[in-house]
Amino acid sequence: MVDLATRYLGLDLKNPLVPSASPLSKHLDSARRLEDAGAAALVMHSLFEEKIEEEDARLDRFFHQQSLGHGEADSFHPIPDSYTSYEEQYLEQLEALKGSLEIPVIASLNGTTPGGWVSYAESLQAAGADALELNVYYIPAGPREDCCAVENRYVEVLAAVREQVDIPITMKLSPQFSSPFNFALRLEEAGADGLVVFNRFYQPDIDLDTLEVTPRLALSTSEESLMRIRWLAILYGRTRCSLAITGGVHNLRDVLKSLLAGADVTHMCSALLRRGPGHIATVLKALAEWLEEKEYESVSQMKGSVSQRNATDSSAFLRANYVSVLDSYQPPPGVQW
Repeated sequence: MVDLATRYLGLDLKNPLVPSASPLSKHLDSARRLEDAGAAALVMHSLFEEKIEEEDARLDRFFHQQSLGHGEADSFHPIPDSYTSYEEQYLEQLEALKGSLEIPVIASLNGTTPGGWVSYAESLQAAGADALELNVYYIPAGPREDCCAVENRYVEVLAAVREQVDIPITMKLSPQFSSPFNFALRLEEAGADGLVVFNRFYQPDIDLDTLEVTPRLALSTSEESLMRIRWLAILYGRTRCSLAITGGVHNLRDVLKSLLAGADVTHMCSALLRRGPGHIATVLKALAEWLEEKEYESVSQMKGSVSQRNATDSSAFLRANYVSVLDSYQPPPGVQW
């Protein structure tokens, strides 16, 4: 029987399919369905810096307004017994998942600054998180903010969180860094145990009727995985960090390419939102059949076999691929140049 096991962030997983942060982790029922379908671990939805700070500001306003005109109220600021903070809700869900699931649960922190919000990492560890995914979603829109300052921001956030916890930390990277390989090594030196390649930045849209900027959620496609696969292939074997792919993993072909490039695990989100938790079982069955057909004994045996380090033509992951693609294009039938 083919062995689908893999190792990620020091965790022994039964297979490489891990649902990434999504609404599916907000409900015990859907989380159980993911586990029943074969998910090897689960990344929770994110705890956001902005929501933490927004709640703190709201409570400050509440306390301030409560004491206006009433001097005796300065030292009496009751919070309703029924009030559950944003952090408490997240921790309760984490504890519920840990109490109901047998698979590892990876908590997720999402922010951009090394402020007080990173102290929540300690609470996540205390609540039972097996690991922590650090998602720094930052748009450097300042004209004087150079690339070094942007990288330093990520490193500082990582270092601040590393001081808070002993559990493994994986850093979710953006594809927009000038030198992802060098930056990956900087993160490794700063204490990262894993790297997730790459974060998807949701793009704002413009409503042509109202002329207002509006948020727009677009689910990923398999095409998006190719950029990630390229960088996995470049990083494989050149960093001690565990490697995960996220963004564009929808089907067996995407999973296979990711593993061949060097991924330890493949994160799924959009495919599960479209097809439901049962899609994991479908992909796992197809993965086992493919490995058996190709006479692989395990996922570990195939992992990284088509990385840049092991590929027959390592230059195919670099500029040579660009030239070849352009030279190979042919016009579609019926189109004359």
